[in-house]
Amino acid sequence: MLSDLEIAQKSKMVPIVKIARKLGLKESDLELFGKYKAKISLDVLKKLKDRPKVKYIDVTAITPTPLGEGKTVTTIGLAMALNHIGKKSIACIRQPSLGPVFGIKGGAAGGGYSQVLPMEDFNLHFTGDVHAVGIAHNLAAAFLDNHIAKGNKLNINPDTISWKRVVDVSDRALRHVQVGLGGKDNGVPRETGFDITVASEVMAILALAEDLKDLRKRIGRIVLAEDKNGKPITAEDLKVAGAMTVLLADAIRPNLIQTLENTACIVHAGPFANIAHGNSSIIADKIAFKLADYVVTESGFGADCGAEKFMDIKCRVSELKPNCVVIVCSMRALKMHSGKFQVVAGKPLDKALVSENLEAIEQGACNLEKQIQNMKLFGVPVVVAINVFETDTEKEIELVKKIAIKAGADDCVVSRVWAQGSKGGADLAKAVAKACDKTSKFNFLYSLDMSIKDKIKTIATKIYGAKDVEYSPEAEAKIEKFTKLGYDKLPICMAKTHLSLSHDPALKGRPRDFILPIRDIRPSVGAGFLYPLCGLMQTMPGLPSHPAGEAIDIDENGKIRGLF
Repeated sequence: MLSDLEIAQKSKMVPIVKIARKLGLKESDLELFGKYKAKISLDVLKKLKDRPKVKYIDVTAITPTPLGEGKTVTTIGLAMALNHIGKKSIACIRQPSLGPVFGIKGGAAGGGYSQVLPMEDFNLHFTGDVHAVGIAHNLAAAFLDNHIAKGNKLNINPDTISWKRVVDVSDRALRHVQVGLGGKDNGVPRETGFDITVASEVMAILALAEDLKDLRKRIGRIVLAEDKNGKPITAEDLKVAGAMTVLLADAIRPNLIQTLENTACIVHAGPFANIAHGNSSIIADKIAFKLADYVVTESGFGADCGAEKFMDIKCRVSELKPNCVVIVCSMRALKMHSGKFQVVAGKPLDKALVSENLEAIEQGACNLEKQIQNMKLFGVPVVVAINVFETDTEKEIELVKKIAIKAGADDCVVSRVWAQGSKGGADLAKAVAKACDKTSKFNFLYSLDMSIKDKIKTIATKIYGAKDVEYSPEAEAKIEKFTKLGYDKLPICMAKTHLSLSHDPALKGRPRDFILPIRDIRPSVGAGFLYPLCGLMQTMPGLPSHPAGEAIDIDENGKIRGLF
């Protein structure tokens, strides 16, 4: 079997203007980045009429292993397969962060015969959107420290500064740093740190903004610190919001690329679902609604992470309602959730994970059952996609189908898009199209009128299965403060591990009767949510012992090797 990169490099791409033309777009609607990628003008939102009865599909997953379970592969493959069975579809996905690309998981372009092209560009600098987010974020940080050094007219309390710097590389050494050392010419000394760029509130704003005007407004609302009387200091107060928006003027336009089978794919934004809300942009989805009859988007990590935030944050802002949820599972992940096996990135899989083990699947399927129940809470039809590996057996597949249907799934279908492309996803596409024709009774999990604590407890108990929630003194103080400031009407974006339904990555399967610890709550007023930090959640990942970047190189002809 060829590697993902080899498959991508052997493929034949169609000029992106031809892909756009099939969608009803003109070359004047695009800003070309070479022959095979382009940005889409926001004017398209006004020029094109809405299509009636567009079907909106969100692809999510069970709680994954550190290797991932094929969610992006399934998203891309499903879009191709819908086209294969005669439906006009578009995939909408996030741009990957360079942290995972050079860290544990490698690239995020899908894999096998279900991936997007150009794969190298997509996984690396692409059209520069992530860099634009990083520069805009760090400009605010520089303005903040400069303001304090130059007299501090806003009376900013340095101890309240919540705005760290960002870099799009996993670098644990930057989690806690000191700046301003070396005398007054180098600024005022203080402790701070770095987050990974995709965790930036600026990235979340890019993904949730309706248009350029809304982007500017949201950037201005960003809370950077407080003055010495406790009043929030915003990017507008610091007079940096305008410049930040200028740096994002190109980044707000979504990117158009193609799959291996020349199905259109819109790529935009890249927030992590364990830290931020983990979904591609509202703008991308709304443009896709004007160009296709089926829009397939993806939420990061498990259904308890990105899909819950898709429903309660993204759908609340966009007013778009999903017709179907696809939950991806794999045999190795189900077996891992039995609690008998460990999956460690970079190490060979336990042989029991790649051989028939019905007992382990039965014991680990509780995670799948819970994620199905989670999505059913939103009143949307659910289709389970079994991402099949060569080592999976027919007995295992039939067992998972039986468990999924009993747990409430509308259907459970095998997906072979990785090995076979759209043909391997035809059954999944038919099942999804059928589910989309059912009546969706979509509803949110909680009301915005609920208190901060009630919203958190609702997510913790109903989605994670926690018994209760406990708060650190710092979190208690923040809740009191944010309620007084009126932030209690914002939705909640939980920051927790993606490797467990709970806050503890070691707790597999379906943890019960645990207490969810909230150690801090931070405001993302510009993005429009509060995000509680559960347990020891980090906003800057670290690299593994053997990063994926060790295998990446380029030959004398400029051909990239080892990307994924």
